[in-house]
Formats: sequence, C-alpha cells, structure tokens
Amino acid sequence: MSYVQRAEPSQRPTAEERHATWLELFFDLIVVTGTAQLAHVLHGEPSLADVGLFTLLYLAFWTIWMCFTVYGNVAGDRARTRTMLLGMLGMAVLAASVAGVHEGEHLRAFAVTYVVLRFVASGAWRRRGQMLVDWPVAQFSAGVTPWIVSIWVDGRARYWLWGAGLAIDLWATLSFSAHKLQENAEARRAAVERRAEKRGGISERDSQRLDFTLAHVDPVHLGERLGLFTIIVLGEGVAQLVTVGSEADWDHTLRSIGIAGFLLLVSIWWLSLVRGYGGVPNLRESALPPRLVLLLHCVTNGALTALAAGLGASMEHLHGELTENVRWVLCGSFATYLVISLVGAVVSRRAAKVPVGWGGLLGHVLPPLALSLTLGAFGGRLPAVAVVWLLVAGVGWSLLGHVARRRT
Repeated sequence: MSYVQRAEPSQRPTAEERHATWLELFFDLIVVTGTAQLAHVLHGEPSLADVGLFTLLYLAFWTIWMCFTVYGNVAGDRARTRTMLLGMLGMAVLAASVAGVHEGEHLRAFAVTYVVLRFVASGAWRRRGQMLVDWPVAQFSAGVTPWIVSIWVDGRARYWLWGAGLAIDLWATLSFSAHKLQENAEARRAAVERRAEKRGGISERDSQRLDFTLAHVDPVHLGERLGLFTIIVLGEGVAQLVTVGSEADWDHTLRSIGIAGFLLLVSIWWLSLVRGYGGVPNLRESALPPRLVLLLHCVTNGALTALAAGLGASMEHLHGELTENVRWVLCGSFATYLVISLVGAVVSRRAAKVPVGWGGLLGHVLPPLALSLTLGAFGGRLPAVAVVWLLVAGVGWSLLGHVARRRT
C-alpha cells in the first residue's frame, strides 16, 4: 500500500558534532532563576514537608525543561523560535510562582502553567510528525491529567495529585523502552492498514495517524545540554557561598568554610563533568539508554540543588552548629550524590564489559557515604565549618579512588 508511510528512526548527522545553538543557550538562562528559587524553598528551617514540596516543584520544573530540551535536540536548526521562547516564558512563570508557593493563587498558577507547557511541547512533536522514542514523556499526556484536576483542588490533595502525575511520568520513563515503542507503533500501523483494506481505502484521519516518523535524540548534543544544566546548578552553589559570605564578617571561620564549600563544588564538577556524562558522575556516554540517563540526571541535579541550599545555610550558621533539618539537607543530598556516582561507575564498567571491581569501588564510595549519613544523624554538636570540611574529606577519599584506579 503505497499511501502508507513507514516509520523510520530519524538519523542524526555524523559528519560533525552539533553544539548548543544561541537559542538553546538563551533558553537555558531560565534554569539560573529556577534553581535559585527552588533552593530558597529549603532555606531557614526546612521541615520534611518542605523537602517534599521542593521535590515536587523541582521534578515539575526539570520535566518542563527536558520537554523543550529534547525538542531542540531533535529539531536542531529547525526548532521553532516561538516554541522555545514560549517555553522559556512559561518556565519563568513557574519560577516566579515558587516564591509564594504556599499561597493558593501561586499554586494554581504553577499548575496551570505546567499543564499549558506540557501541551505546547507535545504539540511541537505533532507538527513535526514525529514520535520521540527515547523519552516518551515528551508526548505522553496521561501524567498531565492529575495536574489538570489539581487546578480545582485545594489543600494537601493538590500535592498528592501532582505527585500522582509525576509518578505516571516516571512509570512511562521506565516502562516504554525504544524497542517497545517501535513495536507499538508498528502494531498500530498494521491495525490501521487492516481497517483501510476492509473499507477499500484509507480515511484522512487514518492517514494523519500513519504519517509520522520515529525520532531519536543526538546523544552528544544531549550530553552537552545536560552538562550545561549541571554547570548552572553548581553555579547556584557558588552563588549561595558568595551571597551569604558577602554579608558576614570576613574572619578565619568564614574563609575556612568558604574554601571548603568551593573545594566540595570543584570535586563534584570533576566527578560529574570531567569523569561523567551529562552531569551524571562516573557515567560514560552510551552506557545507558537515553531515558535512563535522563532519570539519573534528574536525581543528580535535584540533589545538587539541595546541596547548594545546604551550603548557603552552613554559611548562615557560620559560628554555630547546624540544626538537624539543615544538617540533613546538606548531608542527605551529598549522600544521594554518592549513590548516583556508584550507579554511574557500575553501569559504565558493565557497558564496557570490564570487571566491576566491587572491592575497590565500594572501598572508595562506602566510607564517604557512611560518613555523610553519620554526620546527618549524629553531627549535631559539630560546628558548621567542621561538617563541611568532613564532607570535603569524604569526596576527597572518593577522588583518590579514581586516581588509583586510573593508574592501575
């Protein structure tokens, strides 16, 4: 049947590597404001409820950013400027809503903007006649339904609806592999063709359903965009140190904790961007399918955003002890980052078909992980500067392990 267009994966150019365009770099500026606003949710004395709210807001913000990022990745120079700028404007509204997130009107504005942006991003793929197989959330609208309902819901039920929508997106990320999506597309195509044969022709509606291609992301370009996101998040950590430090007396303790915070961020930069891929520590390119890389990137940068807030709070408690909640934000986020670094190292070695070397790997990850959790649980009597320096010692131990393995 010649009128049926077969779906073929889009092929990325191999002649030269494509880098982020000026439009994409301009679009990423919204991440600067967004991460700063999200970090402020954890300022002061963050409760468990504040941490949960931060998680929901961060996941929503990251999801929207990723929807437009993968669109720009596949579309390249043909990406519509209007679509990208509309996404940027909407994300600015999301960031502005975070400041008054405990107010009903701001929460409703956040939900409405999220829903609108999801449909804008999905519409961009329909206009291109493509189905993205590497991250189906970009076009999967089931997760948006709870957000639509939340617009007319007040109280804690709204947060549960947001969580349900994000959980559906997570399920789609883990369930819909590229191979499975291709099989489903071919099965749907075959069903439409059978109906057309029985009717003696294909309708205009069925023709539109068949007229699409399967698109794949450019992993090199995607890694660059993901890395830029991580750079911006690390920049928020630097901004926290500078902002709080500029308002305090420049004594020995301030200089000490400032240097410790800087060394901590430098170590994370090395693990995530020099020794990692897409901001995920210790991960090599092509070690995982893109959808799983995006999942690890999401968790990694959520932890780093919380870590930036923790560093700012440590500077605020310069000459005293960290409260339990602040200490757990700092140490818990660092522990989460260490777990991701272990996952990145393991999957990269298995993808390269080399021995994992569990003994040496765990020997350089478990001690700093145990240290950070111990500090979170029992470090109440330690001054803030001591807690930060101990975290630096922990990441230093992990870095020594990388140096030793490279020499071996």
